[in-house]
Amino acid sequence: EVQLVESGGGLVQAGGSLRLSCAASGFTFDDFAIGWFRQAPGKEREGVSCISSTADSTYYADSVKGRFTISSDNAKNTVYLQMSSLKPEDTAVYYCAALRDSTYYSGRHYLSPSWYDYWGQGTQVTVSS
Repeated sequence: EVQLVESGGGLVQAGGSLRLSCAASGFTFDDFAIGWFRQAPGKEREGVSCISSTADSTYYADSVKGRFTISSDNAKNTVYLQMSSLKPEDTAVYYCAALRDSTYYSGRHYLSPSWYDYWGQGTQVTVSS
């Protein structure tokens, strides 16, 4: 059974930091890119960041560049999203998702939720002003 389990969300003040984790199981982790997405109330789900299956390429939405860092620990089948300098507009439910990787894909694909095969249940991040 494929599982993606997010953790690490919570309430933080503006300017603070959080680290989200995405623990994966039930599929060949090394074959999949892992992306982070977020969805705020009344808004569409948007791509935040992605790391390729080989972990040698990372992608970020413009809104989080320089503040968020994605990394992976393939030995633990876990991907992390380190979020710093958080802003109230970062408030959302954060989801991780897995995409069977391909050399065909570019940043446009990696940050688009429609390409992803598997999804976690999400973790809430709330940034207070």
